[in-house]
Amino acid sequence: MNRVLVPQITTPPVAPCNAQAVEFCGETMGTSWCVRGFAAPHFDSARFENSVDVLFADIITQMSPWAPDSLINRYNELAPGAWIELPAYFSAVIDCALAIAEHSNGAFDPTLGALVDLWGFGATAAEAAPTAARIADTLSASGWRKLKRDGARLFQPGGLRLDLNGVAKGYAVDQLADLAARAGLLSYLIEIGGELKGAGVKPDGQPWWVELEHPSAEGAPQRTLVALHNLAIASSGDYRRFEMVDDKRLSHTISPHTGWPIETAIASATVLHTSCMHADAYATALQVLGESDGLALAEALGLAVIVNTRTDAGFVEALSSAAHALA
Repeated sequence: MNRVLVPQITTPPVAPCNAQAVEFCGETMGTSWCVRGFAAPHFDSARFENSVDVLFADIITQMSPWAPDSLINRYNELAPGAWIELPAYFSAVIDCALAIAEHSNGAFDPTLGALVDLWGFGATAAEAAPTAARIADTLSASGWRKLKRDGARLFQPGGLRLDLNGVAKGYAVDQLADLAARAGLLSYLIEIGGELKGAGVKPDGQPWWVELEHPSAEGAPQRTLVALHNLAIASSGDYRRFEMVDDKRLSHTISPHTGWPIETAIASATVLHTSCMHADAYATALQVLGESDGLALAEALGLAVIVNTRTDAGFVEALSSAAHALA
């Protein structure tokens, strides 16, 4: 049995005519990216590829902790009381991160960079397992409520280290989709590191179908197919990415409340949203919150969410009301 999820459409999309199929793929941000679509006759492939390179370079220069001279690293090293001017990309991501931090009561927190490095999950390798005392000290210097804005400027209270990896990739997907549309792609499917966004339909009228990867859950269909028409998908979880330490599954997601890797029964949390940036951040927040509180947040905000939870009897799947409405 298959499940098919289709967004509500008020105006039927028009299939592109006399369009050429195009595909561009490469690597960025430590992962792969790909654009597939159908372009208008005047589409300039070389110009588009150059624009993609510029886009990725700007995002990396602003928000990558792996780029030594990036803006985020410069912010993290600022003296207490200093301010820094934010360019448009960085500012948009910070605005989104702070909004979702507030909506999730801090389950998503963009200020955990020092803890991420302490555990060895970021750009800085950990020399040894951190002590409880050092975790507590590092956590006390973190906290999204310490971030202050003055227009385009961001305040450094002292020792606060940003980590935008839970939202920047989704933002890159959104920006790449906008770039594709401006360049003349009539319909497209965008992917960066497993996060996707689609728009329009193919010449045969079919939408961009994608299959969700999830554990084999009790009561769940064998396959879940989603029509990505003006819709994005992002997932978070330890179904694929984790470490085993002392026979315990160690997630790469840090709890903003304890400073330790989260211990959750959620194997994967998938969010469907018109904005991949929002889907990216909310997927992380849901994993931190756990199934019950995560689904409660999804219901309160009207988010389309699919959660797979690990139990003694196997995986169990749960959908929010908004996700059910797509079926």
